[in-house]
Amino acid sequence: MNNTLEGMNEVDYDMYGYWKIEKNTNLEASEYGAQIDPTGLRIVLNDYWARYRLPLIITENGLGTADTLTEDGKIHDDYRIDYISKHIQAIGEAIQDGVEMMGYCPWSVIDLLSSHQGFRKRYGLVYVNRDDKNLKDLARIPKDSFYWYKKVIRANEIG
Repeated sequence: MNNTLEGMNEVDYDMYGYWKIEKNTNLEASEYGAQIDPTGLRIVLNDYWARYRLPLIITENGLGTADTLTEDGKIHDDYRIDYISKHIQAIGEAIQDGVEMMGYCPWSVIDLLSSHQGFRKRYGLVYVNRDDKNLKDLARIPKDSFYWYKKVIRANEIG
């Protein structure tokens, strides 16, 4: 395993001595190796509901990517919009299945430090203008996903 930060995109999710994650070759994965499975989310929500019969809340759901600030000062992250949209749709399907949901929180509102990839891997709906070695101006720049999610919240439906 490469322990340097340069070129490190693959996340090692295995917990040696406890479990080893097996990749499902039928699923799409992010550039960092995290598998994308909105149908799996629906299945898990139904399973938890069947087991516990308690309202559920998604506290973290998001896509970490290497977002790029364009020359016009914007971040076009259609991939994040697609990811969140599909997961919210899966939650809607779980609700139709009878699951009681209290809420959904995307991860994260603002870019934050990734434990393994620093600021190269970004999760937020709002870009922080900095990198691992240069604080730059620390400007907060709403990404396309920010404006999309704002409409979703306002309409209380996928937009």
